[in-house]
Amino acid sequence: MLKVLSGAWALLFGMMLLQLGNGMQGTLLGIRGEIEGFSTFAMSLIMSGYFVGFLFGSRMAPEMIRRVGHVRVYAALGSFISSIMLLYPTWTDPWAWGVARILIGFCFSAVYVTAESWLNNAASNENRGKALSLYMIVQMIGIVSAQGLMMVADPGGFVLFIIPSVLISISFAPVLLSVSPTPAFDAIKPMTLVQIYHASPLGCVGMFLLGGVFSAQFGMGAVYGGKAGLSVGQISAFVAAFYIGALIIQYPLGWLSDKMDRRLLILIASAGVSVGAVGAILFGGYFPTLLMAAFVVGGLSNPLYSLLIAYTNDFLAHEDMPAAASGLVFINGLGAVAGPLTTAWMMSVMGPSGFFLYIAILGAATSAYAAYRMTQRRSAVVDPVENYTMVLPSSSPMAVTFAQEYHVDVAQEEEAEDAARLGAA
Repeated sequence: MLKVLSGAWALLFGMMLLQLGNGMQGTLLGIRGEIEGFSTFAMSLIMSGYFVGFLFGSRMAPEMIRRVGHVRVYAALGSFISSIMLLYPTWTDPWAWGVARILIGFCFSAVYVTAESWLNNAASNENRGKALSLYMIVQMIGIVSAQGLMMVADPGGFVLFIIPSVLISISFAPVLLSVSPTPAFDAIKPMTLVQIYHASPLGCVGMFLLGGVFSAQFGMGAVYGGKAGLSVGQISAFVAAFYIGALIIQYPLGWLSDKMDRRLLILIASAGVSVGAVGAILFGGYFPTLLMAAFVVGGLSNPLYSLLIAYTNDFLAHEDMPAAASGLVFINGLGAVAGPLTTAWMMSVMGPSGFFLYIAILGAATSAYAAYRMTQRRSAVVDPVENYTMVLPSSSPMAVTFAQEYHVDVAQEEEAEDAARLGAA
């Protein structure tokens, strides 16, 4: 781990600052939108814009990097992100915020692609798994810590918009001043969505539904808090609970993933998401119970992202895993675009509880489909292989692709070692 830190500390520190800024702006917009009197539907369009931009960015970033290089892409898009943060309080109009969210989603996606390819280049086959895990932990720490910064100033003023702008501006300095060489960039052509669906229907359907769950948490959590009458401090704690749960539960769920039928674990985890959301509807009036519900929902839903990718890998040849991963991320992104819009509609019909009802329905649908698929197909393997790597739904396709490349390298090395032992015997 120390070797990874010594070789990539600048990038990891920069990404933590970047996630501090990103985590703040998501929560802050939800709170400020309530102050400005934006409707729930208007806020859903604004929040969906991030995921629209993220989808386009993940597709276009590789070509941008090949044309002008990592450094220029990283610096130029970082400047755009920092500038947009300052424009939010200057132009408090729903349409302006919607366009800004699309642009900022595009920029964040391209920055993630750039940073993750940089990280992959800095790591070796021996420490790539640790590097990816450390990268995800740093991202999560940034998002959670960002919620604490929400209480340093009035969300109705300018200060809370200036802080993420400054953090994001600073985040690029360690990377751009680093002496680490920029990597060569080779994008992987993804499998078609039809091919991925035929390989794993549960992987595709589960990733689409999970996209809605994640975007509801990331995009509409603060909006829910405002509509439910929570204070700024309570909203910050509520949003943080989703990610603290993900950070804590990710590892035990990953360990179980490599010890049992992944479909059964997907069924149990998604059912747990639904139960946690229903608990919030029934007992969310008591704030500690609401925090516990958010912890359970976030803790079980975020690891499902890695779990569904690992399950899909069980039906793929090693050489197809990185390509399929990119397609699964795209499917997840499609579901994420629709998430805030559907959440807003349900909240307009049912009030704030529509937020958790939407999550409960998606969790139950995932669980039911996993149960159905267990009747249609036998388990891929008797003893599941270790395909699980911690990857966050907020990551770009590049991080997921590199995670799969890491597993391919490890599997090939193990096969070579087994062949060598058999030959020696």
